[in-house]
Amino acid sequence: MSAQMDPEQQRLVTKVALLYHHSGLKQTEISKRVGISQPQVSRLLEQAQAMRIVRTTVVVPEGLHARLESELEYKYQLEDVHVAEVADPEDEASLLRDLGSALANQLPSLLTGARTVGFTSWSRTLRAAIDDLLPVADSGVERVVEMLGDVGEPVLQHEAAQATASLASMLGAEPQFLRVPGVTTSASMRDGLLMHAAHVQETLEMLDHLDVALCGVAACQPSSALGPNDNFFSEEQFRYARSRGAAGEINLRFIDANGEQLHTELDSLVISVTLDQLRRTPKRVGVAGGQDKHEAIRAALRGGWLTTLITDVETAEWLLANANT
Repeated sequence: MSAQMDPEQQRLVTKVALLYHHSGLKQTEISKRVGISQPQVSRLLEQAQAMRIVRTTVVVPEGLHARLESELEYKYQLEDVHVAEVADPEDEASLLRDLGSALANQLPSLLTGARTVGFTSWSRTLRAAIDDLLPVADSGVERVVEMLGDVGEPVLQHEAAQATASLASMLGAEPQFLRVPGVTTSASMRDGLLMHAAHVQETLEMLDHLDVALCGVAACQPSSALGPNDNFFSEEQFRYARSRGAAGEINLRFIDANGEQLHTELDSLVISVTLDQLRRTPKRVGVAGGQDKHEAIRAALRGGWLTTLITDVETAEWLLANANT
């Protein structure tokens, strides 16, 4: 366009752009000052943008990662991504604390319109969010439902139940507990619990009607926080899952590197939300980060199991760099 415009016209376009963008004058004020009509001012401002005399620059405040978030949303077809600053990404306690804080900050908006919320109470990252969460007035949430049965030692089970109760209290909702082993020792034990425990059936049926699911994403390996226990998978069982191609798990439901669900006999031991139930949940929020979870998070994103991701900077950069590998 500039090649077809004489120097005097270019001077006028530039002058109008400076008066508007640098001096802060309104279009009507520029019209009077330059001696042209307001519609002419508007057209000249449009020309200034087309000629790249005016260029829009968004300066992202330090600690925010809007471009990284936008690229992740596009690459993995996510509705929302929040990339958190972590004081020390190599320190697990720092990672848990800062990701939990990021979730706490976003939670009120994430729960807009939700009545039933699923919660992975044994996830340390999700439990860390409770420490920073303030009461949410008129949240509209009616119940908070645990998505996985008890895992780990009794002290951890107690902490998980407390986290569920605290989250429900903060939201003005009722907690719905799943007080059975997360992993049973046999399929017949699991079937017996599901058949004869009415409260278990009630809770599992609620998982069919979740509006939001707050999930952890884990690597396919034992958790150091849980230790060997008969209500969690053993190293041998995790090794078997990896031999079948497992790259990670969501509520102890295994997925491969492409995010496809793995159907193994281990499924018959688990009492948790199923991946089919999770898929039907409109908003699925994954909170996870750290180098040991990179491949598991990528698998969850490739499979479309999450609609929202909250993670750390290093993980976000890795996910972008390794999206196609």
